Amino acid sequence: MMPPAPPPARVTWREWAGFMAMVVGMFMAILDIQIVSASVNEIQAGLSASPDEVSWVQTSYLVAEIVMIPLSGWLSRLLSTRVLFVASAIGFTVFSLACSSATSLQEMIVWRALQGFIGGAMIPTVFATAFLLFPPDRRARVSVMIGLTATLAPTIGPTLGGWLTETFSWHWLFLINVPFGIAVAAAVWSWMHLDKPNLALRRGFDWFGLGLLALFLGNVEYVLEEGSRWNWFEDETIVRCTVLAGVAGVLFFWRMLTHADPLVELRTFRNSNFSIGCLFSFVLGSGMYGTVYMIPLFLGRVRGYDSLQIGETMFVTGFGMFAAAPVVGILVKRIDVRFIIVSGLLMTGVAIWWTGHLTKDSAFGELLGPQVLRGFAMMFVMIASNQMALGRLPPMMLKNAAGLYNLMRNLGGAVGLAVINTVITTRMAVHGESLREHVTWSHPPAIAMLDNLAARFGAVSPDGAQSMALKRIAAMLDQQALTLSYNDVFMAMGVAFFVAMPMALLLAKASAAEVAGGGH
Repeated sequence: MMPPAPPPARVTWREWAGFMAMVVGMFMAILDIQIVSASVNEIQAGLSASPDEVSWVQTSYLVAEIVMIPLSGWLSRLLSTRVLFVASAIGFTVFSLACSSATSLQEMIVWRALQGFIGGAMIPTVFATAFLLFPPDRRARVSVMIGLTATLAPTIGPTLGGWLTETFSWHWLFLINVPFGIAVAAAVWSWMHLDKPNLALRRGFDWFGLGLLALFLGNVEYVLEEGSRWNWFEDETIVRCTVLAGVAGVLFFWRMLTHADPLVELRTFRNSNFSIGCLFSFVLGSGMYGTVYMIPLFLGRVRGYDSLQIGETMFVTGFGMFAAAPVVGILVKRIDVRFIIVSGLLMTGVAIWWTGHLTKDSAFGELLGPQVLRGFAMMFVMIASNQMALGRLPPMMLKNAAGLYNLMRNLGGAVGLAVINTVITTRMAVHGESLREHVTWSHPPAIAMLDNLAARFGAVSPDGAQSMALKRIAAMLDQQALTLSYNDVFMAMGVAFFVAMPMALLLAKASAAEVAGGGH
């Protein structure tokens, strides 16, 4: 197959409009990862599901999406960028409508899985199109736009989800996709004509490879999502899925490395900048999704905030992102991109470490500074990593590489959440035991607190005052242990970003201009 033509020197307004519509579609797909997170309780009540069961509303979407992302490169070559993206946008819209009308948990899981699988193609397709469509001198600006979209979407997801649920109902978490999905599909179909389909690829379609891909990534995602909740390998299902993922993974890598036309071209990892860029994408995914998961958890379980209050507290991260966008856009044109990555990792680590000093009374004021700094810093890492990982690849490799690059970010998020939940459980037990050692009948401050609480409750219920006071102290200890365990997690995440900094030295030295044009 002939490689795609080099990008034109000038992009027409139609191509710009079509690309902007694609960015909106990517925003929708990423947003739907987190938009339900602040409204899980309302969905649970609406579908008459248990707390354990309702988590599948999130898990089914992620498992299906992570299978599609690496497959999107092959599908884009087969169908063309325009056809794949439009089909993905239409499918995402149809299944969003189906999710809004679900009346049982089983229905919702099926529709969410299909929504995640079909919509997952939109994310990597945008990354590839940015480098195929735009000339080198425009790519820094476009990368800023993509980076802002990819990081802002999961940040405002809880905010938007909370507002929609509080104002209307949880059904609008999905209904809001419908008008935007229709508009995106129409705009891309009308204005985006980037490449032509290669239908000859269908004759050699690797169904066996597709099955191995689904088994491998699907089981990996399930184990990472559900492992902590079921005590990992104490659960028989987790053990079976781990074994299946291991066997399917070995066979998948063998198949992709030996097949004449593999669904996923793993040889792209021979490019050192791409491989290291994928590692940064993995680290960024763990930090981005980890913090977006942890802060609402703290605000909900410790502070007792509702979904709208959580969203309002987290929204400030977006200000940091918007402030960073023009700064990074200028810097990538003037200095070694490796310095931008190192500074971004350093600032992100500092921001997350700073967040790890929570108390049970921490609120908007205490979280404002670290959240703004984190939003500012993550833009540095994402935009610079995009340039280094994808900017030096030849056009014919970009579609496949974009899928792998985005896959690493999602896997980073999945691994990060799995580690976070395990550490929280472990450290909460340790902190709880340590706190209880100091709250004994021989500890005067504890006795004084018990007496004060008992006196206060005695005015309401004299017979049960002592018991109520003991329960209140136990709840306070649990709250404190939970807060300390969250701090441990944030500090460990901050250290992970510091540890990743030396990896930037392994990147080939290049200015932003060289990164943008070196592969062509």
